[in-house]
Amino acid sequence: MNKRLAWASAAPQAYKAMAALEAALGQTGLENSLLELVRLRASQLNGCAYCVNMHANDARKAGETEARLQTLSVWKETTFFTPREQAALAWTESMTLLTHHQPHQAEYENLLEHFSEAEVVNLTLAIATINAWNRFGVGFAMSPTA
Repeated sequence: MNKRLAWASAAPQAYKAMAALEAALGQTGLENSLLELVRLRASQLNGCAYCVNMHANDARKAGETEARLQTLSVWKETTFFTPREQAALAWTESMTLLTHHQPHQAEYENLLEHFSEAEVVNLTLAIATINAWNRFGVGFAMSPTA
């Protein structure tokens, strides 16, 4: 892989802005395990090896099981995820793959069955934030370390 610049060092204000979004997400009341599933799924979709590695490890620390982590990419085919998590994962996929799949009204209505309006906004912020992190990770060819 080609070496690219260390973006956080090159533009520390950009990194601070991203870190501030993460700090705000920590105050939303959304479950950490749910946030990690969302982060991991978006990172899988975006092909960010660095973020996939980090969020799989963070999800384990948040109590995720290996069965759930190993099947997250095919979550629709399992019974491992709650209806709330399924709604969040569907929203994550729609919001991450906007050029391929616009969020349908049915997905939005399903989301409202499991999340308050504030939680929907905060979940959407979490999805937008991990998508931004993924662009830094992929764009600057960050790779996980062993």
